[in-house]
Amino acid sequence: MHPTVVERELELRLILSPERAIPVPARLGYRSDDPFAVHVTFHINSEHPVDWTFARELLVEGVFRPCGHGDVRVWPAKANGRGVVLMALSSPDGDALLEAPAAQVSAWVERTLRVVPPGTEGDRLGIEGALADLLAPTPADDLWLCDPRPAEEPSDGE
Repeated sequence: MHPTVVERELELRLILSPERAIPVPARLGYRSDDPFAVHVTFHINSEHPVDWTFARELLVEGVFRPCGHGDVRVWPAKANGRGVVLMALSSPDGDALLEAPAAQVSAWVERTLRVVPPGTEGDRLGIEGALADLLAPTPADDLWLCDPRPAEEPSDGE
């Protein structure tokens, strides 16, 4: 079965100061075979795009309320009278505050939730089948299940 891919190209704004921002082309990506993660690629037309991967749940929740800590934080806000989603990203190379149109992010998140509904992500990973295969007995296991020492004969006095 081939994975389902949900992608959306959009223009984010890199916030440099309260008065200044620059446009940043980006692509949101989601794959049903990696159901817990979202992928964001920045500068998609450049020679060296920047990729970030983080939990889908951060975007699902971040559209409605602040969430995340550490390297990725997401929260809703208003900018010039329109709804936006802010993403604060931190790495050893620096920090970035990005603004995305809330309607576009929400619509994309909704599409990912239709592909893999919340709570069913683990079913997509095939962990149960992989564990069953890993733990299934094999002919070589018979060597471990038998006692390699010959049984002692009971003596007549016992």
